Amino acid sequence: MDNIPEIHDIFIPSSVSCFPLAYGWWLILGIVLGSFFFIKIIAWGIHTSKKYYALNKLKHINSQTPIDAAIQISELLRRICNLKYKEANALYGDEWISFLNQHTSHKIKGVASDLLVYAPFMNKNNKTYKAKTAEELKLFCKHWIGANL
Repeated sequence: MDNIPEIHDIFIPSSVSCFPLAYGWWLILGIVLGSFFFIKIIAWGIHTSKKYYALNKLKHINSQTPIDAAIQISELLRRICNLKYKEANALYGDEWISFLNQHTSHKIKGVASDLLVYAPFMNKNNKTYKAKTAEELKLFCKHWIGANL
């Protein structure tokens, strides 16, 4: 009569929990979060850099009249020189153009250099210079900023 061993009910184990994760998963999560914050910090550093600021300022220079654009470009170049090259603060005229040309491979010459030198002293309604000259100055300034900041 008792030859049959005692039969027990089927035991169903409890469900497997996702937590606590194994150390490998914590390591992967740490690497992903660390990479995210590292990229955010690098992007913030680029966004707040002097070069980014100067190029952004150059991009927003209004070139409705070439003389206004040249004045704004001259101010931007002077501000950069005041930051990096203290000896350039007293330069003007051909010495100023020569100094700028020494610090970049993209040289400025001719009408564009004349506009950069004489624009602060000219009447704003002067029609001597064309918008193309202002664009040439912007291109020179972009190359100069790239080489010096």
